[in-house]
Amino acid sequence: MRLTKAVEQFETHTYPATTEELIEAYGETELTLPNGTETLGEVLGRFESETFETAGDARTAAYCAVSSKGIGRKYYSDRDPIAPGEDGPDPLSL
Repeated sequence: MRLTKAVEQFETHTYPATTEELIEAYGETELTLPNGTETLGEVLGRFESETFETAGDARTAAYCAVSSKGIGRKYYSDRDPIAPGEDGPDPLSL
């Protein structure tokens, strides 16, 4: 299941809700990511015990906690320079 459809499940949940409650209810949902899969339980498990006041809060947390499997190409941007202190590919002039 794609991430967007998975987190839409949060809309039907009763809030406030804890991380543990959401993992129990939706943790087995498998997310299809550009570079593999992981479960919604793995994603939410990256948080300590949190209480989400709304479905939007839970959705935002899930988007923020997806691993690097959710990134199409690491370090790719045609607009932003590499941030100070980060290593990335050498610039390429086309």
